[in-house]
Amino acid sequence: MRNAIDQSYEYCRRVARRRAKNFYYSFVLLSGPQRRAMCAIYAFMRYCDDLSDEPGATRAALERWRAELEDALAGRFSGHPVWPAFHHTVRRFRIPHEYFRAMIDGVLSDLEPREFETFDQLYRYCYQVASVVGLTTVHIFGFDTRSALPLAEKCGAAFQLTNILRDIREDAARGRIYLPAEDLRRFGLTAGDIHAGKRSQPFLNMMRFEAERARAYYNESLPLLDLIHPRSRPSLWALIGIYSRLLERIVESDYDVFARRVRLPLWEKSWIVVRALVG
Repeated sequence: MRNAIDQSYEYCRRVARRRAKNFYYSFVLLSGPQRRAMCAIYAFMRYCDDLSDEPGATRAALERWRAELEDALAGRFSGHPVWPAFHHTVRRFRIPHEYFRAMIDGVLSDLEPREFETFDQLYRYCYQVASVVGLTTVHIFGFDTRSALPLAEKCGAAFQLTNILRDIREDAARGRIYLPAEDLRRFGLTAGDIHAGKRSQPFLNMMRFEAERARAYYNESLPLLDLIHPRSRPSLWALIGIYSRLLERIVESDYDVFARRVRLPLWEKSWIVVRALVG
């Protein structure tokens, strides 16, 4: 069994190294067991995301994955290589099971073309697909007071809002507009403007508003750094640093998100990790 768990962790490490473009850089600052756990959680969540994004994605496939999740939480594994490491991590760090169920609910909702009427509706989605990631990882980081949990939720929301601003073009191509309709109307825009990729002055005004909203969530979540175990703080600092810097790159591009995907270069991510390491 130990060999099966080790093989599963190695599979998850390869997935994280290949696919976790931003998260993986912060993993290297953790202890070995924490790093392995982060890779296991990432591999599970990456597969959830892929099931909703790949061509021909179906509800049936995600429902099968949900059934496999319930079996894995009970210690019964299907043939997918993620499950032994995932089960070991969830038990070792006592991660509440409802986080993983919420994520599947969130990605299931992505199967249909979607728009949100209000920010409250968008926040609920952010909770399901990103805040639960923050809540899960804070259990791996370690914390001693439950006041860390709402801050981890806000941190996840900040990351997801950043992703939404970066991925407007790709999401629109999939029939998804995550920006709330109430915000579009506020700035004189329509869903058609987003689908058409119109980088107009009203669009720029709206993006400034959304970027400020994301910044507010980053700022509100910063006290989390003092609430997790000291050994884990460099990793969280790097993670927040990478994602908040990505947001600033979007701002510095003057919200040029239709022409290209805004990225953080490797040297800048590496520099943030070095700064985290040396304190």
